[in-house]
Amino acid sequence: MASLTIFPAIDLKGGSVVRLAEGDMDRATIYGDDPAAQAKQFAQAGADHLHVVDLDGAFAGESVNGGAVAGIVKAFPGKVQLGGGIRNRAAVEHWLDLGVDRVVIGTAALENPDLVKEAASAFPGRVVVAVDAKGGMVATRGWADVSTVSVAELARRFEDAGVAALLFTDVGRDGLLKGCNVEATVELARAVSIPVIASGGVAGIGDIEALTAHVDDGVEGVITGRALYDGRLDLAEAIRVAAA
Repeated sequence: MASLTIFPAIDLKGGSVVRLAEGDMDRATIYGDDPAAQAKQFAQAGADHLHVVDLDGAFAGESVNGGAVAGIVKAFPGKVQLGGGIRNRAAVEHWLDLGVDRVVIGTAALENPDLVKEAASAFPGRVVVAVDAKGGMVATRGWADVSTVSVAELARRFEDAGVAALLFTDVGRDGLLKGCNVEATVELARAVSIPVIASGGVAGIGDIEALTAHVDDGVEGVITGRALYDGRLDLAEAIRVAAA
């Protein structure tokens, strides 16, 4: 039986490890200035997957924290998934060549779906589509803009494209420790044949247990950041529970 994959998160802003509240760049808490050391720490706790976001890149539309990302990839022995500002084929190829396992495409998935389809076809299993929701509608450009496209509608556009997974974030819960929106995550996973990764609001081990119960529904993994940094969630315990 498949188990839930735990993705500890490293969000980069100005080269530092930060967490935002509800995706607001003005509400950033800095947790460290050595992203590579943080990646090593997660590996030592048993993580074999890592989720990295270039927050500055998400707003700029291109890589801003490239040096920090390269340092993380070098330091982390497992698989690194990267998002933030990846909006053209050259960027996709650059990161995959550098050793990133999977790239996450968000804004471009809505604005340039052909890019996702071409990249997913060229690099099977290595392209993840970020479906970020505000009130059930897709949010783009670092969550600053909200579209009129529903989450399920966007997800279905890539049903046969060969994307590795959908990364579903409830923006209203992100970084607030309110608890993951398990219901909406499972609803999306059941609506499409693409595996879904949950993100946003993980508050503790209860969220991991709740999501683990829905692996057979298509929930592949969960991203957690602030709960780990604040000590509300023990990474080794989360990995143990997810595997069980």
